[in-house]
This record gives sequence, structure tokens and C-alpha cells, in this order.
Amino acid sequence: MRRTAIITGASSGFGLLTTLELAKRGFRVLATMRNVEKAVAFNSLTDDGDILERIEPFPLDVTEGDSVARFSKKVQSMEKVDVLINNAGFAVGGFAEEIEIEDYRRQFETNVFGVMAVTQAVLPAMREQKSGTIINVSSVSGRIGFPGLSPYVSSKHALEGYSESLRLEVAPFGIQVALVEPGSYSTNIWSSGMEVSERSLDSGSPYYDYMKGITSRLEAGKKNHGDPDEVVHLLCELAMEERVKKLRYPIGKGLKWTLALKQLMPWSWWEKIVLRQVLKKRK
Repeated sequence: MRRTAIITGASSGFGLLTTLELAKRGFRVLATMRNVEKAVAFNSLTDDGDILERIEPFPLDVTEGDSVARFSKKVQSMEKVDVLINNAGFAVGGFAEEIEIEDYRRQFETNVFGVMAVTQAVLPAMREQKSGTIINVSSVSGRIGFPGLSPYVSSKHALEGYSESLRLEVAPFGIQVALVEPGSYSTNIWSSGMEVSERSLDSGSPYYDYMKGITSRLEAGKKNHGDPDEVVHLLCELAMEERVKKLRYPIGKGLKWTLALKQLMPWSWWEKIVLRQVLKKRK
């Protein structure tokens, strides 16, 4: 039987590229996205009929109950679900004092509660078949807190804790859980997928210069962003693994070294390094 994968947020970024690569490797892929009209992106990247035939676009808004219910019925109709890749997400930036609580809620609705809802819809099928792999796309922000990004950072920290508990809960049923933690890559989460609080961008904000330093830092760093295909390759390799040995898979230039440094370094040293990097842009 051909292996089947479900991917959320499949219309762009890692989701789009991973959908195509898994289909290329022979998977049948249920490619979920809020607007299925964006599925034309697959045709713009390949004209291989065999690959496109293995991709089934499906409308899913992970934050909307009725949409998730329709998705759940779709899952129940599938013969088997081998892999779920929770990829849908976006980023909210700004300073904690100025970000509306509603924006925090929106951030968590997609990046955390959306993952939980989709996972709950898929788990019964995996538990019954006594197999399956769930891959949650996290971020370096799930391990390291950055100023000016607390909604995104806190949502990814929550995803990390959820995934750790989930892996221990479902392991006895033959289900595997993994976290992929990319550093900075050339996907649109830092452009069209990034929302910055207007208050923090206002020149009257006490955080205005601070925010300018952070955005300048992000902009300057784009030239060093990694190739998304590196993350796509890792996601596909994990999807094909019979046994996913680890929970966390950090990926990105220098990321493993940075994570180790943060763990070993006294907080006062780490804090000085981070603040020096963003505050020096104010001069």
C-alpha cells in the first residue's frame, strides 16, 4: 500500500516544498491549506503528472472548528495515515507591553491549538493501526527567546512542551513524535508570514529604536538564510524512517553550537551577547 502523509500549511514555504518532495518519493499527500486555490503553486513548480496526481489539496483552517471537523471526517475515510506534518504557522512580532492580548491569542490559535486540534483528529487512526509518525515544525525560537518576538517565541516554546508530553503518551501505541527546529531559512514566515505590532513601529513608541534595531538585524541576516531544501530533506527523511530515535532535530548553520552555548553559558553572559547584537543598531 502506498504510504500517505498529511501536511498542514501546504500552500507555501516548507509545507509546499515538502508536499512536492514526498509526492516525488511516492507518498500520497493530503495537502491542507486555508485556500485551496493556492494549490496552483504545485503546478508552477512541476509539470510531472505522476507527482501532481499523488497530491490532494484539501481545505483546512486549523483555527476553525467546523473546518477541523470536516478534516476529521476526511481522515476517517482514509485507509491509512502514515505521517502527519504540522507545519501551518505564522509569526507575530513587537514588544510585550504593546502587543494586544488578542494578537497573542491569534498566535496561539494557529501555532499551538491548531496543532493540537489536527493531531487529535489524526491520532485515533494512528492508534488503531498501531503506527504513525507526527512531525511538528517548531523553530529555534522554541528553544531560545528573542526580544521583540514574544508571541511567536512563546507559541513555539508551548509547542515544544506539548510535543514532549505527546511523544511519551503515544509511544506505547507505536506512534512516533518528532520536533524539527529550523534556524533562519528563506521562507516567507519572515515576510508575508510575519506581523509586527503597529505600536512598536510607531516613532512615538518607547521601543521604537529597539524595534528598528531588531528589524535591521533580521533584514541584514536574510543574506545568510539557509536553503529551505535542507529542512525539506530532513522532514522527508523523518517521514520515511521506521524508527524516529530522537525528539528534537535542530537544523541550520551554527544552530547546534548556539543551543549548546546557551545551555552552558551563564545567563548574564548570554544576555549581554543578545542585547549587544540588537541594541548596537540603535546608534
